[in-house]
Amino acid sequence: MFATLAASDHSLEKLCQAVTDMFSSPDALAQPQVLLSSIDQISIVWAVLFLIAGLLCLLNGYKFSKTAVVGLALLFGLFAGYWLGVRIHAPAMIVAACVSALLAVSAFPLMKYAVAIFGGLAGAFIGANMWAGVSDALNRANGMNFSPEAFWIGALIGLLVCGMLAFILFDLSIVLFTSVSGSTLAVLGALALAASVMGPETLRRNIGDSRLVIPLLVFVPAFIGLVLQEFWAKGSPAPSSGGGKPAKA
Repeated sequence: MFATLAASDHSLEKLCQAVTDMFSSPDALAQPQVLLSSIDQISIVWAVLFLIAGLLCLLNGYKFSKTAVVGLALLFGLFAGYWLGVRIHAPAMIVAACVSALLAVSAFPLMKYAVAIFGGLAGAFIGANMWAGVSDALNRANGMNFSPEAFWIGALIGLLVCGMLAFILFDLSIVLFTSVSGSTLAVLGALALAASVMGPETLRRNIGDSRLVIPLLVFVPAFIGLVLQEFWAKGSPAPSSGGGKPAKA
């Protein structure tokens, strides 16, 4: 029993280390070699869990918005806490457990603020990666001189736009960040499974060094999920506030 617990803890620690290595920069998707060099550290079990959870969040995140917000807060706290524990030379998994529990419990009563924060972070994530990826593609295609390292401009624009969107169009903000986060989890799981099947070196050769490929792999399904959630998850009319009583003439 203790051996099983130790093995699961080691597997979770490897997952935290891999994710923090991959997402050490806001434009992580636009750095394929850095991301793919750590993808093989994700075990098949975690890859399958990421793929399933990502697809559920991508296609049905709005229906289970409170669960999705709390779950994302738990994951965000786990990885952020691990990163913090490593930086302050403390037991990283203990710090990760404390931070993840704190954020998950705080997210439920502060749901609107949590949605605003996640919406802003999703916008910054989109802006940073698309700025770096599109800049690299334009430089390669037309010999332009855009700087992919100025991704913080795209991140700032995305943060401001999507952060304000959360207070203006609350439902759309939920659909946006559940689509983006679900697509990111699903693509990470799919890449980890591909690396385990074909080998990490073969996967790196197939992906190449273009900084636009992985952002497209994430944000195209995210856009499709956003559209599907708008028409499927939100398409059914909301129940009336009358509690089933007939309206007065």
